[in-house]
Formats: sequence, C-alpha cells, structure tokens
Amino acid sequence: MTPAQIFFWLMASLGNATALFTYLTFFNLPSLLLVLFMAAFTLTGLYDLFFSSHTLNRLYPVLAYLRYMMESIRPEIQQYFIATNTDERPFNREQRELVYRRAKNVNDTLPFGTQRDLMENNYLSIWHSMHPRTVKEQSKRILIGSSQCALPYSASLLNISAMSYGALSSHAIEALNLGAKLGGFAHNTGEGGVSPYHLKHGGDIIWQLGTGLFGCRTKDGGFDEDKFSNMANKPAIKMIEIKLSQGAKPGHGGVLPKAKISDEIAQIRGVSQDEDCVSPPMNPECPTPIALMEFVARLRKLSGGKPIGIKLCIGHPAEFLAICKAMVSTGILVDFITVDGAEGGTGAAPVEFSNRLGMMCLEGTFIAHQALIGVGLRDEIRIIASGKSASSFDILSKMAMGADTVNAARTMMMALGCIQSRSCNTNTCPTGIATQDPKRSKAIDIKAKSLRVKQFQHNTLHSLYELVGSMGLDDPAMLCPNMLKRRTSEGLLEAAPGIVPPLDANQLVDNHASGVWQRWWHLADQEQFYVLDNCTPKPQIAVVNL
Repeated sequence: MTPAQIFFWLMASLGNATALFTYLTFFNLPSLLLVLFMAAFTLTGLYDLFFSSHTLNRLYPVLAYLRYMMESIRPEIQQYFIATNTDERPFNREQRELVYRRAKNVNDTLPFGTQRDLMENNYLSIWHSMHPRTVKEQSKRILIGSSQCALPYSASLLNISAMSYGALSSHAIEALNLGAKLGGFAHNTGEGGVSPYHLKHGGDIIWQLGTGLFGCRTKDGGFDEDKFSNMANKPAIKMIEIKLSQGAKPGHGGVLPKAKISDEIAQIRGVSQDEDCVSPPMNPECPTPIALMEFVARLRKLSGGKPIGIKLCIGHPAEFLAICKAMVSTGILVDFITVDGAEGGTGAAPVEFSNRLGMMCLEGTFIAHQALIGVGLRDEIRIIASGKSASSFDILSKMAMGADTVNAARTMMMALGCIQSRSCNTNTCPTGIATQDPKRSKAIDIKAKSLRVKQFQHNTLHSLYELVGSMGLDDPAMLCPNMLKRRTSEGLLEAAPGIVPPLDANQLVDNHASGVWQRWWHLADQEQFYVLDNCTPKPQIAVVNL
C-alpha cells in the first residue's frame, strides 16, 4: 500500500471507531461499558506482562490485583469474622468491648460464664475473702512528691499515659484533656511537648520531657532553661517526667513521620517539616546516672518545686540500680518513677524492638519496687506502672507488684473510639484519633468523647475498688505479690512469684543482699549506665593485607 492509501485507511478506521463509540454511547450504554471494561482489562494486562516490576503481575496479569486487594482487608476480615473474643492481640474483642461499654456507661457484665480457660498455664487470678470490705475514700488518691518536693500532687489511681500531639490529632488531645478535667485525673503530654490543646480545657498535665527536649530546646537541640521555666510554672502543669526510654521501643528514639508534621507541630516542637522528627535514643542532658540526678535537681528548682520523675522501660536491672546508687550518693531524689512495659503502647516501632527488648510491666514494676526497698527510698518515691491495662484486674495486678498508680494509653484511645485498626503511623487513622488529617480528625466530637474518657476511667476504678474489697482489703496499698495466684503446669494454684527474691529495707545499701541482687548491685555504676555482665569479648582476628 502507498502512503496515501495507508493514510486513508487509518482515517476510515478512526471514523468507524468514532461511529461505533457514538452508537454505543447513545443507543447501547451497557455495551459501551463492556467495551470500556475490556479495553481497560486488556491495557492493564499488557502493562503487567511487559512493564510491571512485580513477579506476580507478570505471571498472572490483572488477576494478581485480587490478591493485593484481599491482603489489604485481611486484618478487618480476621477481626470481624474469624477471631474469637479472646484471640486477638494486642487487645482482644472481650477487652475492647469492656472498654467501649464502660466508656459508654452501659452494662458491662458478662453473661453465661467466662470464655477463658481457667486451667491455662500461668493464668493469673486472685482469691476472694468471706469478709468483703469497702475501700476507704482517702485511699482512692495518692500524694506524689518526696521530702524534696515543695508542691506534691494528689493523683488518681488511673491516669492518661503519654501520647503526643502530633501522634494524636488536636481533637483527640482536647477530648482526652477535657475528660481528665471532668474526672479529676492527670493527662501525660507525651514527648511532643505541651500544645495549646493540652492547656485549653484546664485538665491536670504531666509534662513529659522526651529525649528531643521538645518545647524547651534550643535551635541546636540543647536544653533551654527559660523556655522550660515559662512552661513548667503554668498552673496546669502538675508534674514533670523525664523520659529515658519507652516500652514500645526501648533503646530507640521516637519517630513522627514528616507527613504528620504541620506548621503548628513544627513550631511547638522546634523542628523542621522537611524530614521525619526523630528523637535521639538517649536524653542529651542525662548521659550518666549522676548527670540524671543533677538534671532532676535543676528541673525541680526551675519548676518551683513540682514533682520531677523519670520514665523508663527497665532492661538490665543493674542499670536501674545505678540510678538508685546515684540517688543515694548525691542525696537527690526523683519524686516518681514511671515503669513502662515491653508489651508496647501507642508508638509505632521496629518489629524487633517491639518483640524482643525490655521487661514487661509487671516484671519491671516488681524490680523497681524491690530495688527502692533495698536502698531505703520506697517511702519517698512513688511508682507509676504504664503498661497494657484494659480491666480493673490489669490495674490490680500492677499494684500488687508494687505500683502506686497506673497510666493507660491505648484503652484511653479506645474510649475515644479507636477500633484497633493499627494504622497509627500512616496518617490515615479511620477514627480521626491518630492522624493530622483535618478531614478525619474533625469527626471527633470533643464534648461527647471527653465524657466517654471520664466514664471509662470512673467505671474502671469503681470495678477496681470492688475487686480490692472482695479480697477483704479497704486500701489498694495493701496489695502485695503473693496475693496474685498463678496456675502451674500441674494445674495447681500458687502465689505468683516475682522474677527475683524480695528485699528487706536497706538490704542493698547495707551490703546484705545475696544472689542476683548482690551481683546486680556490684555491677551497678553511678558513673555510667552501660553494664557488661559476665561477657567475654570475642577475639579479634588480624586482617592481613595481601
């Protein structure tokens, strides 16, 4: 064919296609849709065959997308149609429904008996008394502040754990703080600093100073005394908490993706919007136990004498004992210690860090409690357990292991409406809680959700008081480890043992400890945190240049 013939053939073909398209558009719409679908199917298949970077798409063009679609909704299918009431992690349906019901102030009773296997190995329970009692009103709050604290704080037994503005939306922060105000309990800011939304409703605030020193940092990341003093002396700030590590990722700094860093967050934290906001693993002001104590004294003076505490997930017990040694040698005391658990929290973390590092909350709480007894400081320092707490038994078990109060984060989010979609680090939280997308967060009714936060906290504590009273006690402070019962592999019930033997008062400082406590005490060094415990370094192999 000549070029002219080819041209006229193409024009005729185009005209025929146009005519066919016009006919289908105006006279046969279903056929048009079928043609368009087949065209899209064909083009997608051709792209998959020749251009896709995915092996499955090349081998199974178009059909491979069905797998991706099913994979994307797998968590929802699992949660709503497959998992039983006690299957899921980190919170199963039974736990979530309990939180939702208490937050809504509706019936939270369990019909037709327990769904738990009461003979399960290591199943925890308690023994009741034939003489139930009523918990005393004066035992329902606890005073936090050592003899060095000029402004002690009267705290509830259940408070809101650390969650930052940035990780959570402004509406979520407001609802939490208003709930704390209505219920008379405290709200921890998380390491992101104090935002206007923390202060708007006047709820009691625990200001957490993270390793990034957000809210009181200089341009180069150092500590700014003036910024700290201006904020710490606000009436709403009741306590200051120095974060050393967190349970979700001990030894790893927090990360706020740049997608969630707005102009306002950048200003509050003093960071750039051009990159992820990464907190350093270690607080620059606290490289050693002695330096930590000096920083505590500095903050106490700058805050006018408010309670100063530390938060950490306990790793090697000798490192915690190094802090105790530093308090004994310097005479400087912290007012409280928040023990975070390796079972994690709201923060996203590398899988290996979440799964393999740190002590669980019960273990860490027991270690901290016994260590403070061993150095003679337990009467001065309060312990706050910050771990997975959905029910009043979760709170009771932590208090039995040595905690004075308990903080909760994820269950407070559930009181706001969190559905455990586990998309906190994507900025696409379906409930508007863990996102900076204003289109999503505006769905949170601050007034209504704050009431749910208040009701969850109130109803959970009411259940705790009933549980404590059923044991024949009138004060939660009377709880102790041997009141927890553990099911053994033989099917018997025995007192849940601690991971180490208990200590007597001053047993460590008097050098009367034995076993692991003696070894840990001798390993503890107030001049450094790092502990090399009975490790022989591998021999170095000489490298020969050929």
